[in-house]
Amino acid sequence: MNLIENPPNRPPPFLETERLLLRRPRIEDAEAIYQGWTADPEVTRYMTWAPHQSLAETCAFLQRSIESWRAAGSRATPEYVYIIEDRETNAVMGTIGLRPESMKAELGYCLAREYWNNGYMTEAVKAIINWGLRPAAYQRVQAFCDAENIGSARVMEKSGMSYEGTLKSYLHSPNIERKRLRDAKLFAATK
Repeated sequence: MNLIENPPNRPPPFLETERLLLRRPRIEDAEAIYQGWTADPEVTRYMTWAPHQSLAETCAFLQRSIESWRAAGSRATPEYVYIIEDRETNAVMGTIGLRPESMKAELGYCLAREYWNNGYMTEAVKAIINWGLRPAAYQRVQAFCDAENIGSARVMEKSGMSYEGTLKSYLHSPNIERKRLRDAKLFAATK
């Protein structure tokens, strides 16, 4: 195996759980993503990006995500975005991304509102953590959420991540406050 071309900490092109398929994005996913969550102000409320105003904006996000997978070996900080898909219906439900940095990785996620409160995101986060903490990958998988984002904090706790503290004035949440950084809760899973 050539470790330069196939590093052991590069995520696989897909991961499966009992109900979900986490797979690489395709440009054909754009309409479902735009309609499902990137344009939804309630879903994007605590995100560090504003709701998308057009399908073209979602297409640009997807194009960057696809290119990041292709160029991962040549980029200093790749980001691996997965589409969360229902294995039974093939419905596109959300995204989950992993940003490696040396021996640790940070994850972020977003789920269409119609799938909230069914354990889907917890299932997806657990899959990423289980892969990320295997021997050849990372020593730490971490994530942040706005201090008021109770739902996201619960996902991380239910996924087995530990609350490590609140970072003061850490995240910019343009959908809540444009001129002030907001507090963020830090969670992590470690070996």
